[in-house]
Amino acid sequence: MDLISDIAAVCFPLPAPGSVTPPDLYFEAYEQAEHRRAEEAANLEAASEGLDADPLLLALQGARARKAAADAEIRRLLAYGREFHGARPYRLESLAEASGMTPSGIRTAYGDNEITEVARAIRRDPNRRTVKSPTEEAHDR
Repeated sequence: MDLISDIAAVCFPLPAPGSVTPPDLYFEAYEQAEHRRAEEAANLEAASEGLDADPLLLALQGARARKAAADAEIRRLLAYGREFHGARPYRLESLAEASGMTPSGIRTAYGDNEITEVARAIRRDPNRRTVKSPTEEAHDR
């Protein structure tokens, strides 16, 4: 048993036959996964030796950091869709379905920090509406 190789295999599983579309790219996908496994194993080994830390705990910390980054990206994308997308923002239902959230969750998923980050990234102010008209509220439902 090689703990680091096992962890790399768990983090980067090899594609199953028939799972790659188009099928003629299967061997390329397989080689990419093997390459990513080797890179992850080398990185984990270097980090665990350099920090004198458990490689599994390091892998879990890395996964948690990637998850936090993905959550932050989702919040920024929601802010963009609701606050920056012209006169007609994306509907709550559409954003909820795409993000795996509920429509009510979309309203509270992002805040002023995300709006500021998006404004800075796209170099444009939000199209913020100060008061919703009854038609807009009906449209959001």
